[in-house]
Amino acid sequence: MTSTQMQALLQCAQAREARGDFAPARVGSQAHAQRREDIRGDFTCWLREPLYPAERSLLNQLEELRLELNREAMLGLFELELHYARYAPGAGYARHVDQPQGTTQRQVSLVLYLNADWQPRDGGVLRLHEKDDRTLDIEPVGGRLVCFLTPGRVHEVLTARRERLSISGWFRGRD
Repeated sequence: MTSTQMQALLQCAQAREARGDFAPARVGSQAHAQRREDIRGDFTCWLREPLYPAERSLLNQLEELRLELNREAMLGLFELELHYARYAPGAGYARHVDQPQGTTQRQVSLVLYLNADWQPRDGGVLRLHEKDDRTLDIEPVGGRLVCFLTPGRVHEVLTARRERLSISGWFRGRD
């Protein structure tokens, strides 16, 4: 992603925030969802129509990635679900998996970071947990796209020390 594309997406997020589109993230199933800042402290905004041109461009690029993943890895991915995730300083997201209980649709998790000039001291690292108790830490550097297979993948967002912004979501298959 170019710095121009990243800047355009940052402006989209700012415009959506100014419109009041961001809401406190919640945990639990839709019927029992609740705000639990001790588990998840971000604010989210789902990418829905009408989209800004930069968001439409991103969706087109991610569609190419979806098709490539289907061609090369035969993952059977059918759609994309995306949202902005904004973490204020002091916020994080405890260890979790991206598969809501009883569902298998989310197949590939992805995170696109929109943080300019991110430094290690800024925190907000994505920590992936391996099955053998090892971890892999990924800094949320602006323009970086991280993708991983969703089923069973435990991960967390360590506490951010400055505002951290990303577009996060999932390529979905069919149940």
